[in-house]
Amino acid sequence: MNLRIAVQEADFDATAELAALSAGAGGIASFIGVVRGNVGGKTLAALRLEHYPGMTEKALEHLADAAAARWALTGCTIIHRIGRLTPGQNIVLVATASQHRAAALEATAYLIDQLKTAAPFWKAEEFADGTQAWVAARPEDDTAAAAW
Repeated sequence: MNLRIAVQEADFDATAELAALSAGAGGIASFIGVVRGNVGGKTLAALRLEHYPGMTEKALEHLADAAAARWALTGCTIIHRIGRLTPGQNIVLVATASQHRAAALEATAYLIDQLKTAAPFWKAEEFADGTQAWVAARPEDDTAAAAW
């Protein structure tokens, strides 16, 4: 399986990443997460993402391996950005490739649900009014991850 895991400050080129998965694939599915401009009715100035180097990459590899064990994937890419990101910027790319679309679609949905709860990232929101808050775990994310 063609596997690419990256945790980085730099943006990613989704077109190039998807092209890299195309060899031998019958279907490629992807999800791109972007920074929202409004959270709970407040204007977001930035989202700051922190991680634990080494541990985070291993956790992402573990998730990719779990997806590959469950679905017949020909490729998997997980890129998660860190640092200070502003509204409209990319945060995450999850893409999977398979001989058949169903496996790619399901594996991508599985991975994005698992990332929300199993990957060691910490997020802090910086609002336009100058306030800041750490993003708390959400019960609905745990429910979505557990459903798999």
